[in-house]
Amino acid sequence: MTKKAWGGRFQGESLGWVEAFNASIHFDKILIEKDIEGSIAHATMLEKKGILSEDEAEQIISGLKAVMEDFNAGRMELSVQHEDIHMNVERALINKIGEVGGKLHTGRSRNDQVATDMHLYIKEQVEHIIESINSLKKTILALAEENIHVIMPGYTHLQRAQPVLFSHHIMAYFWMLQRDGERFRESLKRIDLSPLGAGAISGTTFDIDREMTADLLGFSDIYQNSMDAVSDRDYIIETLSNISLVMIHLSRLSEEIIFWMSEEANFIQLSDQFTTGSSMMPQKKNPDMAELIRGKSGRTTGALMGMLMLVKGLPLTYNKDLQEDKEGIFDAVTTVLGSLEIMNGMLETLSINEEVLEETVSEDFSNATELADYLVQKGVPFRKAHEVVGKLVLKCIHSGKYLKDLNLEEFKQHHSSIEDDIYDQLYPRTSVDRRNSRGGTGTEAVIAQMKRAEALLK
Repeated sequence: MTKKAWGGRFQGESLGWVEAFNASIHFDKILIEKDIEGSIAHATMLEKKGILSEDEAEQIISGLKAVMEDFNAGRMELSVQHEDIHMNVERALINKIGEVGGKLHTGRSRNDQVATDMHLYIKEQVEHIIESINSLKKTILALAEENIHVIMPGYTHLQRAQPVLFSHHIMAYFWMLQRDGERFRESLKRIDLSPLGAGAISGTTFDIDREMTADLLGFSDIYQNSMDAVSDRDYIIETLSNISLVMIHLSRLSEEIIFWMSEEANFIQLSDQFTTGSSMMPQKKNPDMAELIRGKSGRTTGALMGMLMLVKGLPLTYNKDLQEDKEGIFDAVTTVLGSLEIMNGMLETLSINEEVLEETVSEDFSNATELADYLVQKGVPFRKAHEVVGKLVLKCIHSGKYLKDLNLEEFKQHHSSIEDDIYDQLYPRTSVDRRNSRGGTGTEAVIAQMKRAEALLK
């Protein structure tokens, strides 16, 4: 029977399939670098406090580095019999340097050890996610700047509403991502806490220095309560929530891209690098990457829901249920980083069918609000103006025309205050450029918005 780290209390041999069910090594091996980093800090502190001799600490630290080298070189054998990455590393260390390796676990538990590993991992990954968000924001800003004068239809209820600048539309996603990045940055202060030294539940009788290990590992503070330290998973839930919201925003943008690329819209073309074909229909060019991002948003939201359900009924402190906190966050991190990279590539390489967009906004009723505003400026109450324009639109629909096609006499039949100057008001470019209220779609307002965005990126 393989000797267990906790085996002294038990008799009889474990069943293999039970060991496999109990083990987490097949997924928590991703934490090996963080685990060894935390162990080196712990051993350094134990030597500093006189709990380990200088020679013992040197042997342990050198052994841990050798274990890491073996893992990177593919020489380290991982076993479900040792359950998790922590015990696999400890067993490999003892095999390398002998019984002195067993002294490493003095003054700590797997409970605070795994929590430390997860804090280190998530802190690092959140910083990567912030970097990826910033990269995508830069791409969106560049796309907006390159297409500052392109007009497109703006939608509500997926019905043509008013003409807007493409740059204004795409910049809406810049601000969504700006908020996403802020949420991640704000969460770092709750992630950047060290649980190391909290022990299994109640601390330790050894004279350890938790502040020292926190400093060695780059944490800004320590948990003030040992029970909270080993049971807290708020930082994982918060990270999954933030990831899910990023993915929801990417899913919304993906839906726009999918619609824009359809033959019915034909507003944009995606690069062949980010599309696929059909095994049956030779003509097809499918926006599969955008569709995958849209679909993968369900994975991250599912991981968030799973994590919330995992902790909702757990009493203090550590419970084996918490082993299930890892796979969801590992997958969510991989998913969001990949999705941000793919979206960045799609936006960097897409082309805009400017002529199609210009034609689209010229052949619809998205200028109806301009006519209503025109009447208001003539002194007509807005509600009355709204009614007049509604009747004019209905007349156009029945006669197969647009507002710009009506002659002045037809306009005057509905309201006598309409004059020749209405035609310029109905022109899409005029409609857009008049909307220079702060945050509006007018060219001046969008340029001001982009300057603000550029300053934030700096």
